[in-house]
Amino acid sequence: MSINYESYEIVVGLEVHAQLLTKTKLFCGDSAAFGGEPNTHVSPITLGHPGTLPKLNKKAVEFAVKMGIACHCEIERHNYFARKNYFYPDLPKGYQISQHTTPVCNGGFVKIKTADGEKNVKLNRIHLEEDAGKSLHDVDEYNTCVDYNRAGVPLIEIVTEPDLRSSDEAYAYLTELRKTLRYLEICDGNMEEGSMRCDANISIRKKGDTKLGTRVEVKNLNSIRNVKRAIEFEAKRLIDIVEAGETIVQQTRSFEASNGTTFALRSKEEANDYRYFADPDLPPFNITDIFLENIRKTIPALPEELIAKYNGEFHLPEYDARVICDDKETADYFEALIKETKNYKAAANWLLGPIKSYLNDNSISIKSFSLQPKILAQLIQLVDENKVNFSIASSRIFPELMKDGNAEPLQVAAKLNLLQSSDSNEVLAWVEQALSSMPDKVSEYKKGKKGLIGLFVGEVKKISKGKADPKITNKLLLEKLEG
Repeated sequence: MSINYESYEIVVGLEVHAQLLTKTKLFCGDSAAFGGEPNTHVSPITLGHPGTLPKLNKKAVEFAVKMGIACHCEIERHNYFARKNYFYPDLPKGYQISQHTTPVCNGGFVKIKTADGEKNVKLNRIHLEEDAGKSLHDVDEYNTCVDYNRAGVPLIEIVTEPDLRSSDEAYAYLTELRKTLRYLEICDGNMEEGSMRCDANISIRKKGDTKLGTRVEVKNLNSIRNVKRAIEFEAKRLIDIVEAGETIVQQTRSFEASNGTTFALRSKEEANDYRYFADPDLPPFNITDIFLENIRKTIPALPEELIAKYNGEFHLPEYDARVICDDKETADYFEALIKETKNYKAAANWLLGPIKSYLNDNSISIKSFSLQPKILAQLIQLVDENKVNFSIASSRIFPELMKDGNAEPLQVAAKLNLLQSSDSNEVLAWVEQALSSMPDKVSEYKKGKKGLIGLFVGEVKKISKGKADPKITNKLLLEKLEG
């Protein structure tokens, strides 16, 4: 009997751990930098020695609140940390310091856009906690080794409500979330380095049902694509179980990226298994109005705001606006460029055309792009003033500017003899040469084949090596052909 998968609804909630870009750890002055030789970013506090006391990193609180504001959360004014007593082989204290009943940010949402339209994905909370170290199983043949460099690095855990209904929505949500983290410059979002990690809670139910089904949690997904794949596989697996008349067991699973499947790790712990209680070594902390207001002032324009501005005020197509805002560095370059030119469409065309091709061909990011926005603006102005056409500007002048960062577009165009001629007599000579080289086509045009005008324009362009002013070319061609 075939299974009607379409009769089921997928219900997904995501938990994202984002490492904060603080210089030091959450409760001590040890370096929070990625990498380093194993166990070099440690001290007696990281190692949980008796008699050592934690001290809260203020910058981590600022970053968490910043994310909360960007996600429309309610900021908790009175906060405290709790001990989460669960065996962590890679946390020397034997417990994790986290937040339980008072997450620093409550509620909120992240706006996403999919083929089905826009949606606000509801958040449950954003809270602060410390990261665990890393167990290494391939260093020693007989023993598991532990690197404590990551232990104590500050994290925010961003938890959604069970509000996602497809793998596409999950993909869009994680893409937007990572973009926000990067715009705020509080997390680099590099999933391959583990600085952003995702756990997916997945259940299924018949469409129309309101009761949540038994969920499984797929842990430590290390790419947005793998989150999508894991949800698709797990949803099908759960539907198959129900259709076979079996019972879904709540459990924690892992994802095997090589074949796109999941496998069981353990039965799922309940919250009471963690035995939370307020950490006696850390005093509660309060967030004041002044602290909150100072953080609000540091929040930059975020993607949705920029897209609305580019689409509305600058009249750019929404597609162009969204691509520009896909990463902060590109948006920053565009912002710098439009301070130098008011031809917003040309600025976008250059950024999404020649510059993007150059970056791809040279395998570099726009962060490493050397051409100053004011120089590119001068090149745009040359085209606007009909001194060169876009084709010449992009294929001849732009490469020269990339070789010499101090060169100016007008100087390069003059040196290479690329400046368009607006001299009617010179252009007329090219027009007459073009027409005399194809008398048959001229005859066809005069008999009504008006589409041949493009052929004549192209021939003049070829003869003049792109130097003929297009407007004058068209005017003189029509005079000759219609006269």
